[in-house]
Amino acid sequence: MVATVDNVASKIFDAVPVVMRAIRAQLREHRDADLSVAQFRTLAFIERRTGVSLSEVAGHIGLTLPSMSKMVDGLVNRRLITRSAHDTDRRRVCLSITATGKKKLQASYANTQAFLADKISGLSAPELETVSAALHLLQDLFISEREAEKDFAGENI
Repeated sequence: MVATVDNVASKIFDAVPVVMRAIRAQLREHRDADLSVAQFRTLAFIERRTGVSLSEVAGHIGLTLPSMSKMVDGLVNRRLITRSAHDTDRRRVCLSITATGKKKLQASYANTQAFLADKISGLSAPELETVSAALHLLQDLFISEREAEKDFAGENI
């Protein structure tokens, strides 16, 4: 079959949800038992976007501001995240992950990465190169300017 824009788009549309379901299932399975999935997702989002506001996290997770505020209170009390005032806007609260929160995430990520490595371990070296190149292309196509600026500044690494 000749690769056309439409059939490659269709393959992406079909493949990405399958891969993401497997990743999410692994993350759920290996997260700390004392963290809900929503709390885990909140920690992961805050880690990627240090200084993010409560409303940005609520929008990403899909919770109302009061519900998100209650969850953040719990994560702050458990010392998994910190809350601080914005440098120039005192009304805005900035959220950051703590070292303890990062440890919890890193353990889950390590287990999930091992799962992914096991899944692709049967691929040949040329197949691995093909997958790697394709993923780099997709990431470059879909990364937002804001994320690219953060990556360039070393904030997403």
